Amino acid sequence: MKKQFLLMMAVIFMSLTAAKAQGGMQRQTPEERTKATIEKLAPLKLDADQTTKTTAVFSDLYTAQQKAMEEMRASGSFDREAFQAKRKEMDAARDVKLKEIFTADQFKKWQEEIEPSLRPQRRSN
Repeated sequence: MKKQFLLMMAVIFMSLTAAKAQGGMQRQTPEERTKATIEKLAPLKLDADQTTKTTAVFSDLYTAQQKAMEEMRASGSFDREAFQAKRKEMDAARDVKLKEIFTADQFKKWQEEIEPSLRPQRRSN
């Protein structure tokens, strides 16, 4: 009886662990995304003023992206292509602002190394 109970508990534990692992990623808040992005910018060796300005740029960007996503979902018809076009516009505006903050070398490193690492990766099933 004791062995059956322990076996049953082990099976339940493994089932819950597997279900949790398949649950996917929870959405990050704009603040969490900003913090994670600023941490990835460490190789650029930004000074305090650059860090403050860059934090504001990303905070505004992520807040605007979240608002746009919520508006599209609320409308009832989420058009992926329209959202991607809007996101590209937002990213272009972000890059204009970052170009004013970063040095030429920092901006080049941002575009070649750091920005690609921020793009969401698709899972292959």
